[in-house]
Amino acid sequence: MPSFLTLLLLPASWLYAGVMAVRNWLYRTGLKPRTSFAQVPVLNVGNLRVGGTGKTPHVAWLVTWLQSREQRPALLSRGYGRATRGYRLATAADSAATIGDEPLQQFRHFAAQVPVAVSEDRVAGIRQLLAQQPAVTAVVLDDAYQHRRVQPAFTMLLTEQARPFYEDYVLPAGRLRESRAGAVRADVVVVTKCAPQLSATIRQEITRRIRRYARPGVPVLFSCYEYGAPVPVTAGPLQLPGAEVVLLTGIAQPGPLLEHLRAAGYRVVHHASFPDHHVFQAEELRQLAAQLRPGQSVLTTQKDAARLLEPAVAAIVAAMPVFYIPIEVRFLADGETRLAELLTPYFQPHAVV
Repeated sequence: MPSFLTLLLLPASWLYAGVMAVRNWLYRTGLKPRTSFAQVPVLNVGNLRVGGTGKTPHVAWLVTWLQSREQRPALLSRGYGRATRGYRLATAADSAATIGDEPLQQFRHFAAQVPVAVSEDRVAGIRQLLAQQPAVTAVVLDDAYQHRRVQPAFTMLLTEQARPFYEDYVLPAGRLRESRAGAVRADVVVVTKCAPQLSATIRQEITRRIRRYARPGVPVLFSCYEYGAPVPVTAGPLQLPGAEVVLLTGIAQPGPLLEHLRAAGYRVVHHASFPDHHVFQAEELRQLAAQLRPGQSVLTTQKDAARLLEPAVAAIVAAMPVFYIPIEVRFLADGETRLAELLTPYFQPHAVV
């Protein structure tokens, strides 16, 4: 049942949804032009909801899958939160301030072996990226579901099991960037952050509800997170389950990580939680360091670790034992096989797509 505040804000949501519907109609009818790229497949990963659906690890899965098929993928993102503008190809000299925390995370994750670029204008960004990197065989767009000027070859829509788009409302009453009907553009829908043992019955019910909005026959897949062992950001003894730790996060949905740490046996004595893409300030980190007792360490996410290495706070962070918890995506049931079957035709010699 919607809350009173949600009901109060619904008229504003209807107005915003109407504006977005007109915009989508203009693109669908061709009154607003769209650009496709014949040189390489453009694969779009995005969502209907603002923040926290797991785009970054799913983009990493997709890039890794492409590499396993001997493709040469590149990543293009808007570069949310950066202090620069325009097109920029990531280098070892870049930071979260110059390209954004998520692109920096991907650049480091793939050890600079995958070209990572940022651009507010995705059309211009793809053109410059392909001109600079002629060996690229696929471009993965991170968080571009609402960027309608690009006509992608394949679109992956993500939605959380705990916060599915079909139970949400358009901003400001809810967290949707456009109406639920936007799911019709997806070539596959992935329900993310699922319980690893999610039953077939629940998967069928979620699929049924998604099919009210997606195109007929579009596959609905399910994925969960697999957390790895702590990776050192600074020097310090490796913390094993059972140890006392402080959790530091600046992400949209820290709940699953907190639950994982507690289930793994860590004793989380404090959780310093900040908004998504938060730029950590020196005083905030000094206060965190002052709370640490001997034997305690700071655990964080890989995305937050990218911002903790910014020059303005690096010296403070270096004095603390800090580790990030890596995350990988695992698909439930036959989801990985089905997704591979959807993607493979785009990378067959002389395939018609």
